Amino acid sequence: MAAQFFRFPIRIGVLLLMATSLLCAQETRRTEVTPAPNPADDTKENSSAVPEVYALTGHFDRIVVLRFKYKTDLLAGLQKMAKEQHIQNGVILSALGSVRGYQIHQVSNRTMPSQDTFEKNPTQPADLVSMNGYVVNGRIHAHVTLSTPDRVMAGHLEPGTTAFTFVVVTIGVMNDTDLSRVDDKTYR
Repeated sequence: MAAQFFRFPIRIGVLLLMATSLLCAQETRRTEVTPAPNPADDTKENSSAVPEVYALTGHFDRIVVLRFKYKTDLLAGLQKMAKEQHIQNGVILSALGSVRGYQIHQVSNRTMPSQDTFEKNPTQPADLVSMNGYVVNGRIHAHVTLSTPDRVMAGHLEPGTTAFTFVVVTIGVMNDTDLSRVDDKTYR
């Protein structure tokens, strides 16, 4: 009788362990080195010709509000609309909504060349708390903050982050401002 009493909790424990491993199996992480296009740039010292801090001034030409529907990839949608809306340079001012799954990356070291850790979970829904970043010469450089009931995560937006209920992104267009060096890690 005692042996039967302990079998039931053990079975439940095994089932819970299997269910937990299936849920966690969706999330993946990988790390990769991201060298500069010219590897010599990763070893060069800071140049005195490059100021420690510099300012750019400009004006918004216009504000563009983008709305993404269910199952739309956010990065692909941003790239498409930057092209369609003729946004060469701009500031991603805000965003909100929810996602069905995500892929982001964060920098994960302190010396050049830089190293990025990619985190992907295509089945984890999350709230899109914020997005900011730039459109630089038509290229999207967006950072997102996502939250679930258990955690908050943030990083660079990657393909595979898809809208759930909806996503709204606001971009301030600054086509007359040269932003070409703002995210150039070799300009130092």
